[in-house]
Amino acid sequence: MSQKTWGGRFSGATDQRVEQFTESISVDRRLYRQDIVASQAHARMLAEVGLVTPAEADAICTTLDAIAADIDAGRMEYSVSLEDIHTHIERALIAKLGDVGRKLHTGRSRNDQVVTDVRLWVRDAIDELDDRLKELQRAFVSFAGREDGIILPGYTHLQRAQPVLAAHYLLAYVEKFQRDRERLADCRKRVNVLSLGAAALAGSSLPIDRESVRRKLGFDDIARNSLDVSSDRDFLLEFVFCLSLVAVHLSGWAEEWVIWSTTEFNFLELPDAFCTGSSIMPHKKNPDVLELVRGKSGRVIGTLNQLLILVKALPLAYNRDLQEDKAALFDAFDTVVGCLAVAAPMVEQTKFRREVIAARLEDGFLDATTLMESLIESGVPMRSAHEAVGSLVKECESRRCRLADLPAEVFEKAAPGAGAKVRERLGVANAVAAFQSYGSTAPAEVERQLSEWKKRV
Repeated sequence: MSQKTWGGRFSGATDQRVEQFTESISVDRRLYRQDIVASQAHARMLAEVGLVTPAEADAICTTLDAIAADIDAGRMEYSVSLEDIHTHIERALIAKLGDVGRKLHTGRSRNDQVVTDVRLWVRDAIDELDDRLKELQRAFVSFAGREDGIILPGYTHLQRAQPVLAAHYLLAYVEKFQRDRERLADCRKRVNVLSLGAAALAGSSLPIDRESVRRKLGFDDIARNSLDVSSDRDFLLEFVFCLSLVAVHLSGWAEEWVIWSTTEFNFLELPDAFCTGSSIMPHKKNPDVLELVRGKSGRVIGTLNQLLILVKALPLAYNRDLQEDKAALFDAFDTVVGCLAVAAPMVEQTKFRREVIAARLEDGFLDATTLMESLIESGVPMRSAHEAVGSLVKECESRRCRLADLPAEVFEKAAPGAGAKVRERLGVANAVAAFQSYGSTAPAEVERQLSEWKKRV
C-alpha cells in the first residue's frame, strides 16, 4: 500500500482488477509537463509561506526538471498501480528526495491538482488551435487572391441563386474560422482561472498563498469557491463545444468541395497529393481526405455529447466519474488538429476549373434577382417586380433561353416601361457589377475585404 497516495487507512492491497479498471495513466500521462510546472509553482509558494525551506523548494524544483527529462527521454516506467501521472511524478520525486519529496503535496489535493493541470493543458491547446486556424485562414485568403475575378454560381438549397465572386466565396470561410478563433479566445478567459489551492473541496487550514501561484502560472484569476473547483468542468465542455463548431465548419467545407469536385459539378481541381484511388477502378480520383474531415466531425460532436452526459447530475464536489473527461477532451482536440493539419495545405493547392465554370455560368438565371432590383430602381413595387421577373423566367424556360435572349417586346409586356437601362443588368458579369451593399459580392467591396484579411492573417 506504500505505492498509494491514500493507503494509510487501508489494511489490504487493492485488487488487481480494480487497479486495471481505475487507472488513468494510459490517458493522462500527456499532462506531465503541466503537472510539473504547476508543482514547481506550488513548491515555490510553500517556501514563501514557510511550509518548506527555500533549499527544499530548490531541490524539489530541480528534481522535477530531472523527472521531466526522464519522461521526455522515455525513461519513466508506468504502472497501473500508481493510477495516474500525478502519482507517478510524486513517487519519482520521493524516490529521489525522500521526506523532502513527501512535502510537495502540502496544502493541495489531487482534486485541485488535476483540474489545474487540465486548465494549463487546455490553455496551451487553445493557443495551438488559434495558430492552426490562422494558418487555414491564410490559405483561403491566398486562394482568394489567386482566383481574383472568377465568378461562381452561388447556391441556396443547392440550386443556383445569384452570382458571387470566387474571392467572396472563399472569404466566407475565413469569416467562419475567425468566429472560431474568437470563441476560443473568449473560452480562454474562463480556462485561465487558477484552481490550485482549493484542496479537496473546502480549502486548506495551512497559510497557502494562492495569489503567488496565480502569478507564477500566468493565470488571470483565482477560482473563488473551493467547493465548486473540483467538480467544475464547464471550461472543458465549453472548449470541446468550440472544437465541435470548428469541426462543423470543416465538415461543411469538405462536403461542398466533395460535391464541387464531382464530374457533375467539376468546379474544382483537387491536388493529387490529397486524394486517393481505387483498388479496382483505375480512373478514380477520390476525395478521401475531405470525406474523412467530414466524417471526423461526428467524432468530435460525439465527445461533446459524451462530456455533457458525464457531468449531468453529478453532486458536489469531486466524483471519480470525472476521470473520464480527459479521454474525450484529448480525442476531440487531436481529431480537430488532425483535420486542420491537412485542410490548410489542401486549400493552398486546390484550383478552380475556370473554363468549366465559365461555360455554364449563364445557366440558372443567376441575373434574375438583379433584374428584379433594377425594376425596383425604375419605380416598380418590389412584389410587382418579383412577379414580372418570375413570368420572364417562365417564358425563358418555355423557349429554352436566357433572360438576355428574350425580345424587347416580351420585356415590355411583363414590365411595361422597362427600358434598355434595366436590361443592361442582364448577364452574370453585369449582375455582379451591379452589387453595392456593404459585405456584398460587389467587386470593390470584395477587394476591400480581401485587402483587410491579407493584413490580418
